[in-house]
Amino acid sequence: MAFWTDATNKDPKRKYRFTVLITGLATSAELWYAKSVTKPSVSIGSTEHTYLNHKFYYPGNVEWNEVTLELVDPVSPDAAGQMAELLAKSGYPSPATPESPVTISKRNATAGALQAVVITQIDADGNDIEKWTLRNAFITGVDYGDLSYGDEELSTISVTMRYDWATLEDSTGKKYWGSN
Repeated sequence: MAFWTDATNKDPKRKYRFTVLITGLATSAELWYAKSVTKPSVSIGSTEHTYLNHKFYYPGNVEWNEVTLELVDPVSPDAAGQMAELLAKSGYPSPATPESPVTISKRNATAGALQAVVITQIDADGNDIEKWTLRNAFITGVDYGDLSYGDEELSTISVTMRYDWATLEDSTGKKYWGSN
């Protein structure tokens, strides 16, 4: 039976019911200041084979697309400072100390900085109904926003992340694309 015909049935998933968790932050709590996030998405390449007048297509490599997280920048905790700290943990040292031989590495960016990134959709009662865990995620871009005297909006920060793959866990506990 469709959800709109039975009021006792479950609601559909709602876009505004979500949490984001990044365990690499100083306070490994859900980011209450997450304004929006794109859920993981997959692109499947294809290859073409021509035989006489015909074209045949075959599936190719799977690529997980980048995820973008938009954060409101509160005074405390300072989201701008937290993103700068994650970049430093990834291996990006201050250019003010050129003698430092440290550079960004995947090990530092994934295990040392972000550790785990989890996007969870919740129901009206706060129960998990869909959980995405980004595997080997690292930051590929941080946009600290802009300022304007003519704008009363809250300051935001946009963070782009790349990852190797994502694990999806549904409301029944079934996991897709890995068990870890």
